[in-house]
Amino acid sequence: MIKELMLRNRSYRRFDESVPVTEATLRELVDLARLSASAANLQPLKYLLSCEPDRNAIIFSRLAIWAGYLSDWPGPGEGERPSAYIVMLGDTTIAPSFAYDCGIAAQSILMGATERGLGGCLLASVQREGLRKALHIPGHYEILLVIALGTPAERVVIDPVDSAGDIRYWRDDAGVQHVPKRVLDDIIIGEG
Repeated sequence: MIKELMLRNRSYRRFDESVPVTEATLRELVDLARLSASAANLQPLKYLLSCEPDRNAIIFSRLAIWAGYLSDWPGPGEGERPSAYIVMLGDTTIAPSFAYDCGIAAQSILMGATERGLGGCLLASVQREGLRKALHIPGHYEILLVIALGTPAERVVIDPVDSAGDIRYWRDDAGVQHVPKRVLDDIIIGEG
């Protein structure tokens, strides 16, 4: 059921790095993005895949902020880093912007990852020029975001937003990440 899949599809930031993600799995996930809707059917997105430790280390070193609301946490440590990455690129020779396609494709990839027992995190805080240079990404590709993937090594739960309206996610003493979500009646402004 799609709702169960949505409930399991959280932003995971800690992974079991010892469990590999294969290139075949990454290709299957990108194929889901390929089959997704695209504005004017232009299909301007391209993908760089990484599941090799050396290349993963290059990507990891160019990711800046892993969790904006967890300001005292520098990101995953050794052993809990992603086993794979998908770098999403926009081909500027096909389209000048990629806003809608990027979100649709990323969600398709994450839902496919969740279905396979994987977790992921979308990272837009990327040292783009450093990543471009390190991975030899041609200039006509805009680096849109990096999708970190692997077997989750943390628990993420959904909580209702509190009475103060605080939407910041947080971790409890057991390391469980809590993600406040508004209730349905708070986001529907008209019916009937």
